[in-house]
Amino acid sequence: MDQLSGFAQQYIQAPWRKQLQIIGLFALVLVFVALIALLYLNISARATRVGREIQFMQNEIEGLDLEIEDKYSNLSMILSAEEMEKRAIKQDFIPLGSDDVLYLKISGYVERSAIVLAPISDRSVQSAPVKPVEYTESLLDWLERRFRKYYMPLAEVWYE
Repeated sequence: MDQLSGFAQQYIQAPWRKQLQIIGLFALVLVFVALIALLYLNISARATRVGREIQFMQNEIEGLDLEIEDKYSNLSMILSAEEMEKRAIKQDFIPLGSDDVLYLKISGYVERSAIVLAPISDRSVQSAPVKPVEYTESLLDWLERRFRKYYMPLAEVWYE
């Protein structure tokens, strides 16, 4: 018995070893939590940076849209009939009447065909496709059909 108690005393850890293990375990948990926190902060910082870049790009797009609209507005003012007439008079153009225009017929001239920018569509009405039974039946109908397919023949054999 003395050998057994001496053997047990050799393997019982000293209190300072237990405290050291607890401290080590606590430090390990603390390091793990710190790593998780750093990972979270890194991902949050990246997401915030990307969000700010998106906001800057959206602001830039809005600015460019306003600039484009301003240029369209200026272009429409420049190409208005009043402005075109003022510039034509300034450059010594004179308005022509229908009597002043001379039309010439030239032999061999082939008139250009009209340009069609929109695709020609086939306006025939197509009927809606018919859905197979598998897409229109409910789950209970499907289960009933499966039950009848596999178990009803067995039931007929059992009851005979």
